[in-house]
Parts: sequence; C-alpha cells; structure tokens
Amino acid sequence: MAKINFIVSALVALIPLALGMLWYSKSLFGNAWMAGAGLTPEDAKTKMNMPLVFGLTYVYSFLIAISLHFMTIHQFGFDALLVPEMNHPISDATIATAKSLYGDFTTSFRTFRHGAIHGAITGIFFLLPIIAINGLFEFRGWKYILINAGYWTICCAIMGALICQFA
Repeated sequence: MAKINFIVSALVALIPLALGMLWYSKSLFGNAWMAGAGLTPEDAKTKMNMPLVFGLTYVYSFLIAISLHFMTIHQFGFDALLVPEMNHPISDATIATAKSLYGDFTTSFRTFRHGAIHGAITGIFFLLPIIAINGLFEFRGWKYILINAGYWTICCAIMGALICQFA
C-alpha cells in the first residue's frame, strides 16, 4: 500500500523557500512582483515578521508536499479499490484479485519525470486559477498573477518530481 513519506515531505517543503529566494530576488522577478503587490523594499523590512512568514511558509509548503503525494503517486488511487466502503462491501475475491494486480503497479509511474509532469499540471490547472481569481479581485495585473503562478507551478513540478521519485 502506498504511504505518505513524511521525511521526504519535510525535505521537499524546503523547495518553496529556496526557490523563492531566487525567484523573488531583484535579479529575477522581485522588483516586478513588489510593484505588482504595491510593496516597497522598506515594507518588507518594517512591516513583515520574517520569522513568522518563513515559518508559516514552511508549514504550508509541508501541507502542499503531503497533497502532492496523492497527485503524483497513482498507487493511492489504486489503494482505494482495496478499502471497502461501508455501504458497498467488496467481495473477498475482488480484494484478492486487486491485491494480486497491485504487485504489478507498486512502482509504475514512480519517476522524477512523471512527478514533475503531475506537479506542473497541479500548478497550471489548480494553483493558477486560484492565484488568478485572487489577483483579479485584488485588482492585480497579469504580470503579478503570472509571476506568482509561475513560481508555484515550478515549485510543484520540482516537489512532485522528488516526491514521486523518492517517497
């Protein structure tokens, strides 16, 4: 049965912090992001509680890493076939057949590439719409929306790749 690997999740949760230092730096998208957010470098120094921001970023990134297990490792879906629902019991013969087939699928699609693809799909089809909806209601421009959605899509691609390969 597929299980969540909490150690890999804890390590992978560091990726948004590391990538964020690069992505939101002045050399890449930092200035454009700050302008789009209506922030100044002084705001970051005076208005933000950086230990709290980075601590919560790690906690939320850990939650994202946990959810990416279910999006990148297909064995979680197969495992659901083996758990009978209360109102729809599964016969012992069906469970036996499913368990015998399970051996063929325990490592299928457990590659870096597969995880990266599913992580990117998560970023594009799940996170981009959420970020865009928030950005539209906050009167943010598309540059701001795409900077943030691009960052999270790349984060999810890398996180998904590592989770799928190593979890």
